[in-house]
Amino acid sequence: QVRLVESGGGLVQAGASLRLSCAVSGRTFSTYTMAWFRQSPGKEREFVGAINWSGSNTLYADSVKGRFTISRDNAKNTVALQMGSLKPEDTAVYYCAARFGSDAYSDQNRYDYWGLGTQVTVSS
Repeated sequence: QVRLVESGGGLVQAGASLRLSCAVSGRTFSTYTMAWFRQSPGKEREFVGAINWSGSNTLYADSVKGRFTISRDNAKNTVALQMGSLKPEDTAVYYCAARFGSDAYSDQNRYDYWGLGTQVTVSS
């Protein structure tokens, strides 16, 4: 059983930075590709970024490219999302997701395990 728990959400002003973290249970964390998705009220869940098992390959949505950075620590079974230059449109519940395999995908249907999410609110 794989369990994902997100943390680090909160209320910040536009232009601020915030760091989300996702703790993953399971001994084979290093074999998972990890990703972050987000969902705003009334909208579909959308891809934010993904990182492959080794951290050598990352993938980002155009809307966050250059502002957000995804990283992982395989020794600590964690993946982080560093968010900078936050905008009100970044307001959403942010979800951590995991899949077995070495490739990073933006398609949420490729991911097998999900956390419950953490709320990020950016005020203008």
